Parts: sequence; structure tokens; C-alpha cells
Amino acid sequence: MDILTEALGSMRTGHPTSVRTEGRAPWGLRLPPVAGAGFHVVLHGTCWLIPLEGAAHQEAIALSPGDVVFLRDGRGHILADHPSTPAEPERPSQYRPSTPIGTVTLGGDGPRTSLLCGNYHLDQGRPHPLVRQLPEIIHLSTGRGRHPELTAAVQLLGAELENPRLGSTGIVPALIDSLLLYILRAWLEDQPAVAAVGWAAALGDCAVAPALAAIHGAPSDPWTVESLAARVGLSRAAFARRFTTLVGEPPMAYLTRWRLTTAARLLRESEAPLTTIASQAGYGSEYAFAKAFKREYGRAPGGYRRETREGRAA
Repeated sequence: MDILTEALGSMRTGHPTSVRTEGRAPWGLRLPPVAGAGFHVVLHGTCWLIPLEGAAHQEAIALSPGDVVFLRDGRGHILADHPSTPAEPERPSQYRPSTPIGTVTLGGDGPRTSLLCGNYHLDQGRPHPLVRQLPEIIHLSTGRGRHPELTAAVQLLGAELENPRLGSTGIVPALIDSLLLYILRAWLEDQPAVAAVGWAAALGDCAVAPALAAIHGAPSDPWTVESLAARVGLSRAAFARRFTTLVGEPPMAYLTRWRLTTAARLLRESEAPLTTIASQAGYGSEYAFAKAFKREYGRAPGGYRRETREGRAA
């Protein structure tokens, strides 16, 4: 069971949006907060990312070709050729539609910087704990042979954007969609085993990782702390303590969360009747499921399904 894919899939509320940003020094762009998680890929040149007041990470970040930045909460920030360059908000006149994605052009006549900028539509109201535990800003370099898969994805994106050809309109969105998994996998794999904490440690733990895989693989099974502990060869107390320390909540609390998260996703994405969804989420009756779902989401399953679909249609 691919827990990273499952966790992100449970939060996705739509397809990524993106734009190519072309700046010539001097240039500075103030970007407002977005609903979801933001990202930037430096395709050519250099620039700086400057967090705005209130961000946990306050220092300006120097970005080089191939660098990737992921902003967990989609906070507002500034991109500029230099930290001292005044920043302006994006204006409609700077945007021009093009294939495979639109382009924003700004600045003077100095050195050129080209970026892919955008955001992933993730439900930040109910983030999966794996995402909630990520740093506010993740900065990854794809130089010097590090993160070969992420490097390859960035290079493919750069080639398709620099020289669009037959199929680019379909290839670029698919690469951008996959980029999120490459970014988070690279960050997780970067965490030293001896120093990793939280989910970075949980996904590599010989007891907690198999238990998480079991829960994700069969959320409707009648799991108990005892059965999960037996599955990974630990005592009940030792397993519960280890799971809670790394995941951030007790095993049964996480199981309930994942069952209801699975149900919410089925309500959004399928036409399955409530009785079927209740069964797939591990509830013996539609009544028990509806009661648990309303306690967690604040509305009945049927109302949740209608609201989310009306929101997508608006």
C-alpha cells in the first residue's frame, strides 16, 4: 500500500493550476495566499523567494536552476531577482495565454529568469497528518546528482515548456501532477534515519509502517490495537506507544480518521450508495456511519456529497 499516494489523494480537491513566469531584472512579484499548497520550479536563471511577515521561515531563500520549492500552506510570498527589488502584485496585463500553459512576463531588460509556478488544490481544512507535519517551506536542489527522479521530472517539464510539441498540452499537466509526489518523496528520503521524527520516521519504521499499510490497505477490517500489535510482533503497550509517538495520534484514532477520510473521498468521487460506503469504511450500519461522519465533518454524508459537488460545479 502506497501511503504517500493515499494520503495526498485523500486531500486533493481538484487539478493543479500553473503558469510560467518570465522575469528580466529588475523584477519582483508579490504572490497572494492560495487555497492549497504552492510550488515553484526554477527552469532558467536565478531568483530569491522572500517569505512574508508571519511565516515560520523568515529568511530569504536563494534559488538556482533546477531548484524546487514547495509551500505547504500556500502562504503569500515574494519572488524577485534580488531581495532588495521592490515587489508588485501580479497584473492581468502581464498574463498571456499560450500552449501548454499561460505565461506571466514582467521586469526590465536584465538577466532572464524562467519559473514554473502554481498550486495544488489540497483540502487544508482537514490535512492528513503526514502533510501537516511537513515544514512550511521545502527547498530542494536537483543539482549534483541528488534526487534523480525529481531532476528528470524537472528536466522534462523544462523541455516541454521551452519547446512545446505535439502532445505537450497533455504531458505538462500530468508531469505537474506527478511533481508533488516526487517533491515529497525526495524530502522524506532526505531525512537522516537517525534524526527523522514524525511521519518521516514512521514510514521507515519496521513496526509502524506495516501497521499503517494494513490500515490503509483494508480500513474496513475490524482492527484493534491488539491485532495490529500482533501483526508487527510487538506487545500492545509497546506498539501503541511507538505508533502514537511517530504518527502523532493513537492507532484507533488514526484508524477512525482514515476510515472517515476514505468515506469522504468516496462521497466526492463515486456514486456508491451510503450503505456501500459505510461498509467500505468499516461501519456495520448506515446509521453508525452517518453519526460518526457528522461528528467529524459537521454534516451528514448526503449533505457533504451535495455540497462538494455543487462547489465543483460552481
